Amino acid sequence: MLYLSEQNIKEAVTMKDVIDAIDETYRVYESGQFQMPQRMHLKEEANTLLLMPSITEDAIGTKLVTIFPNNQKLPTLHGLVVLNSSETGEIKGILNGAFLTGMRTGAIGGSGVRHLAKKDAKSTAIVGTGVQGLYQAIAACTERPIETVNLFNRSPEKIPAFKESLQKWVGSEVAMKSHDSVEEAIKDVDIIITTTTSNEPVLPDNPDILKNKLVIGVGSFQPTMREFPESLFKVADKVMVDTEHAIKESGDIATPIEKGWIDRDSILTVSELVSNNKQVNIQEGGTIVLKSTGMGLFDVVVANLMYQKAQAKEVGTNLSM
Repeated sequence: MLYLSEQNIKEAVTMKDVIDAIDETYRVYESGQFQMPQRMHLKEEANTLLLMPSITEDAIGTKLVTIFPNNQKLPTLHGLVVLNSSETGEIKGILNGAFLTGMRTGAIGGSGVRHLAKKDAKSTAIVGTGVQGLYQAIAACTERPIETVNLFNRSPEKIPAFKESLQKWVGSEVAMKSHDSVEEAIKDVDIIITTTTSNEPVLPDNPDILKNKLVIGVGSFQPTMREFPESLFKVADKVMVDTEHAIKESGDIATPIEKGWIDRDSILTVSELVSNNKQVNIQEGGTIVLKSTGMGLFDVVVANLMYQKAQAKEVGTNLSM
């Protein structure tokens, strides 16, 4: 049984490796060759426990995660992923679940950028400079020649540490600019990425500064949570989700359907695009909305990749039961 820490995972895989694994997950998702119940939510006031099991032909994975959004001195998210053999059931690996979640959720955004952003996109805005904002920025810079990353956070004192962390990943050639308002941060960028757990829209209800951009939301994962305003859906040329679950799980999709801002049948999954099982026409330069809530299938495919890469590179700690 192999234990992989955050440092072990960094040694084993690159962000592009994980984005490739996300695309492979979409192909598995579209094929239907997996088992995955809807993830279990247990809530205690603002805090959430998530249990996310999944089985594929190659592996069995179970992720256990806690999300405590009001943590000040500790990270918001803690967790682990247990990887079992699909042939014998034995535990093959235990992985740092918080770092795996950060990488794979960042890679979901990265896959969205890979398939939906303008080829020459050079700027992105990150709304919410927590841990997840970091991996979204890394993934965007991995897939496009990003020159400028605009930053907005409701607690601006956290931005300097974010810049320092991001620079270690992307280098000093990427300019990072902090802004006092969301409007200023998103006004002139090609890609907007929101990474908050807000119950109210964090983007301005102003269609003029939302048009002709790729807008990716990864923060809201419950029906009461929303990051997107009404006007975004009024100007959207395409609305896409990472999974069918996102349509019911996130208020960013459930609320617009309920209020009639978008039609349920017009929503597409990224798996339809990546697998080529359905003709999906993407107009470069239009307004595209991608909402992600994640799923256990992402975790098992990514965990299996990390395990295989770690074995090949001989990193990690062998544990005995």
